[in-house]
Amino acid sequence: MKPKDFNERLSAAKDAKQAMAAKFQQRPAHDDPAVVQRRIARAAVSAARDVRVAEREAKRLAENARLAAEREALAADHAAQEERTAAEQEASQARLEAERKAARDARYAARKARQ
Repeated sequence: MKPKDFNERLSAAKDAKQAMAAKFQQRPAHDDPAVVQRRIARAAVSAARDVRVAEREAKRLAENARLAAEREALAADHAAQEERTAAEQEASQARLEAERKAARDARYAARKARQ
């Protein structure tokens, strides 16, 4: 393999620059119908993507609202159940106290009757 001399290297660099310039000049202009068509297609795809993202966000928000409502309902049911339990305990305690008082009164009346 023979080493390249200076003139060959200069001409190779010149040819490479010309090839790059030709490649750049082959690019279609901004007002070319194909470029405009691709830009419109990309805009349509982007708009459709934005719509899908908005729909997903709306579904996510609706699901979060539904879950929050379920949690609220469960909390309300739990609170109502606790209230019922507390009321039943109070009623049971009052009934038990009344039974104790009645038994005490009966013992007192029996003792008075014996005297």
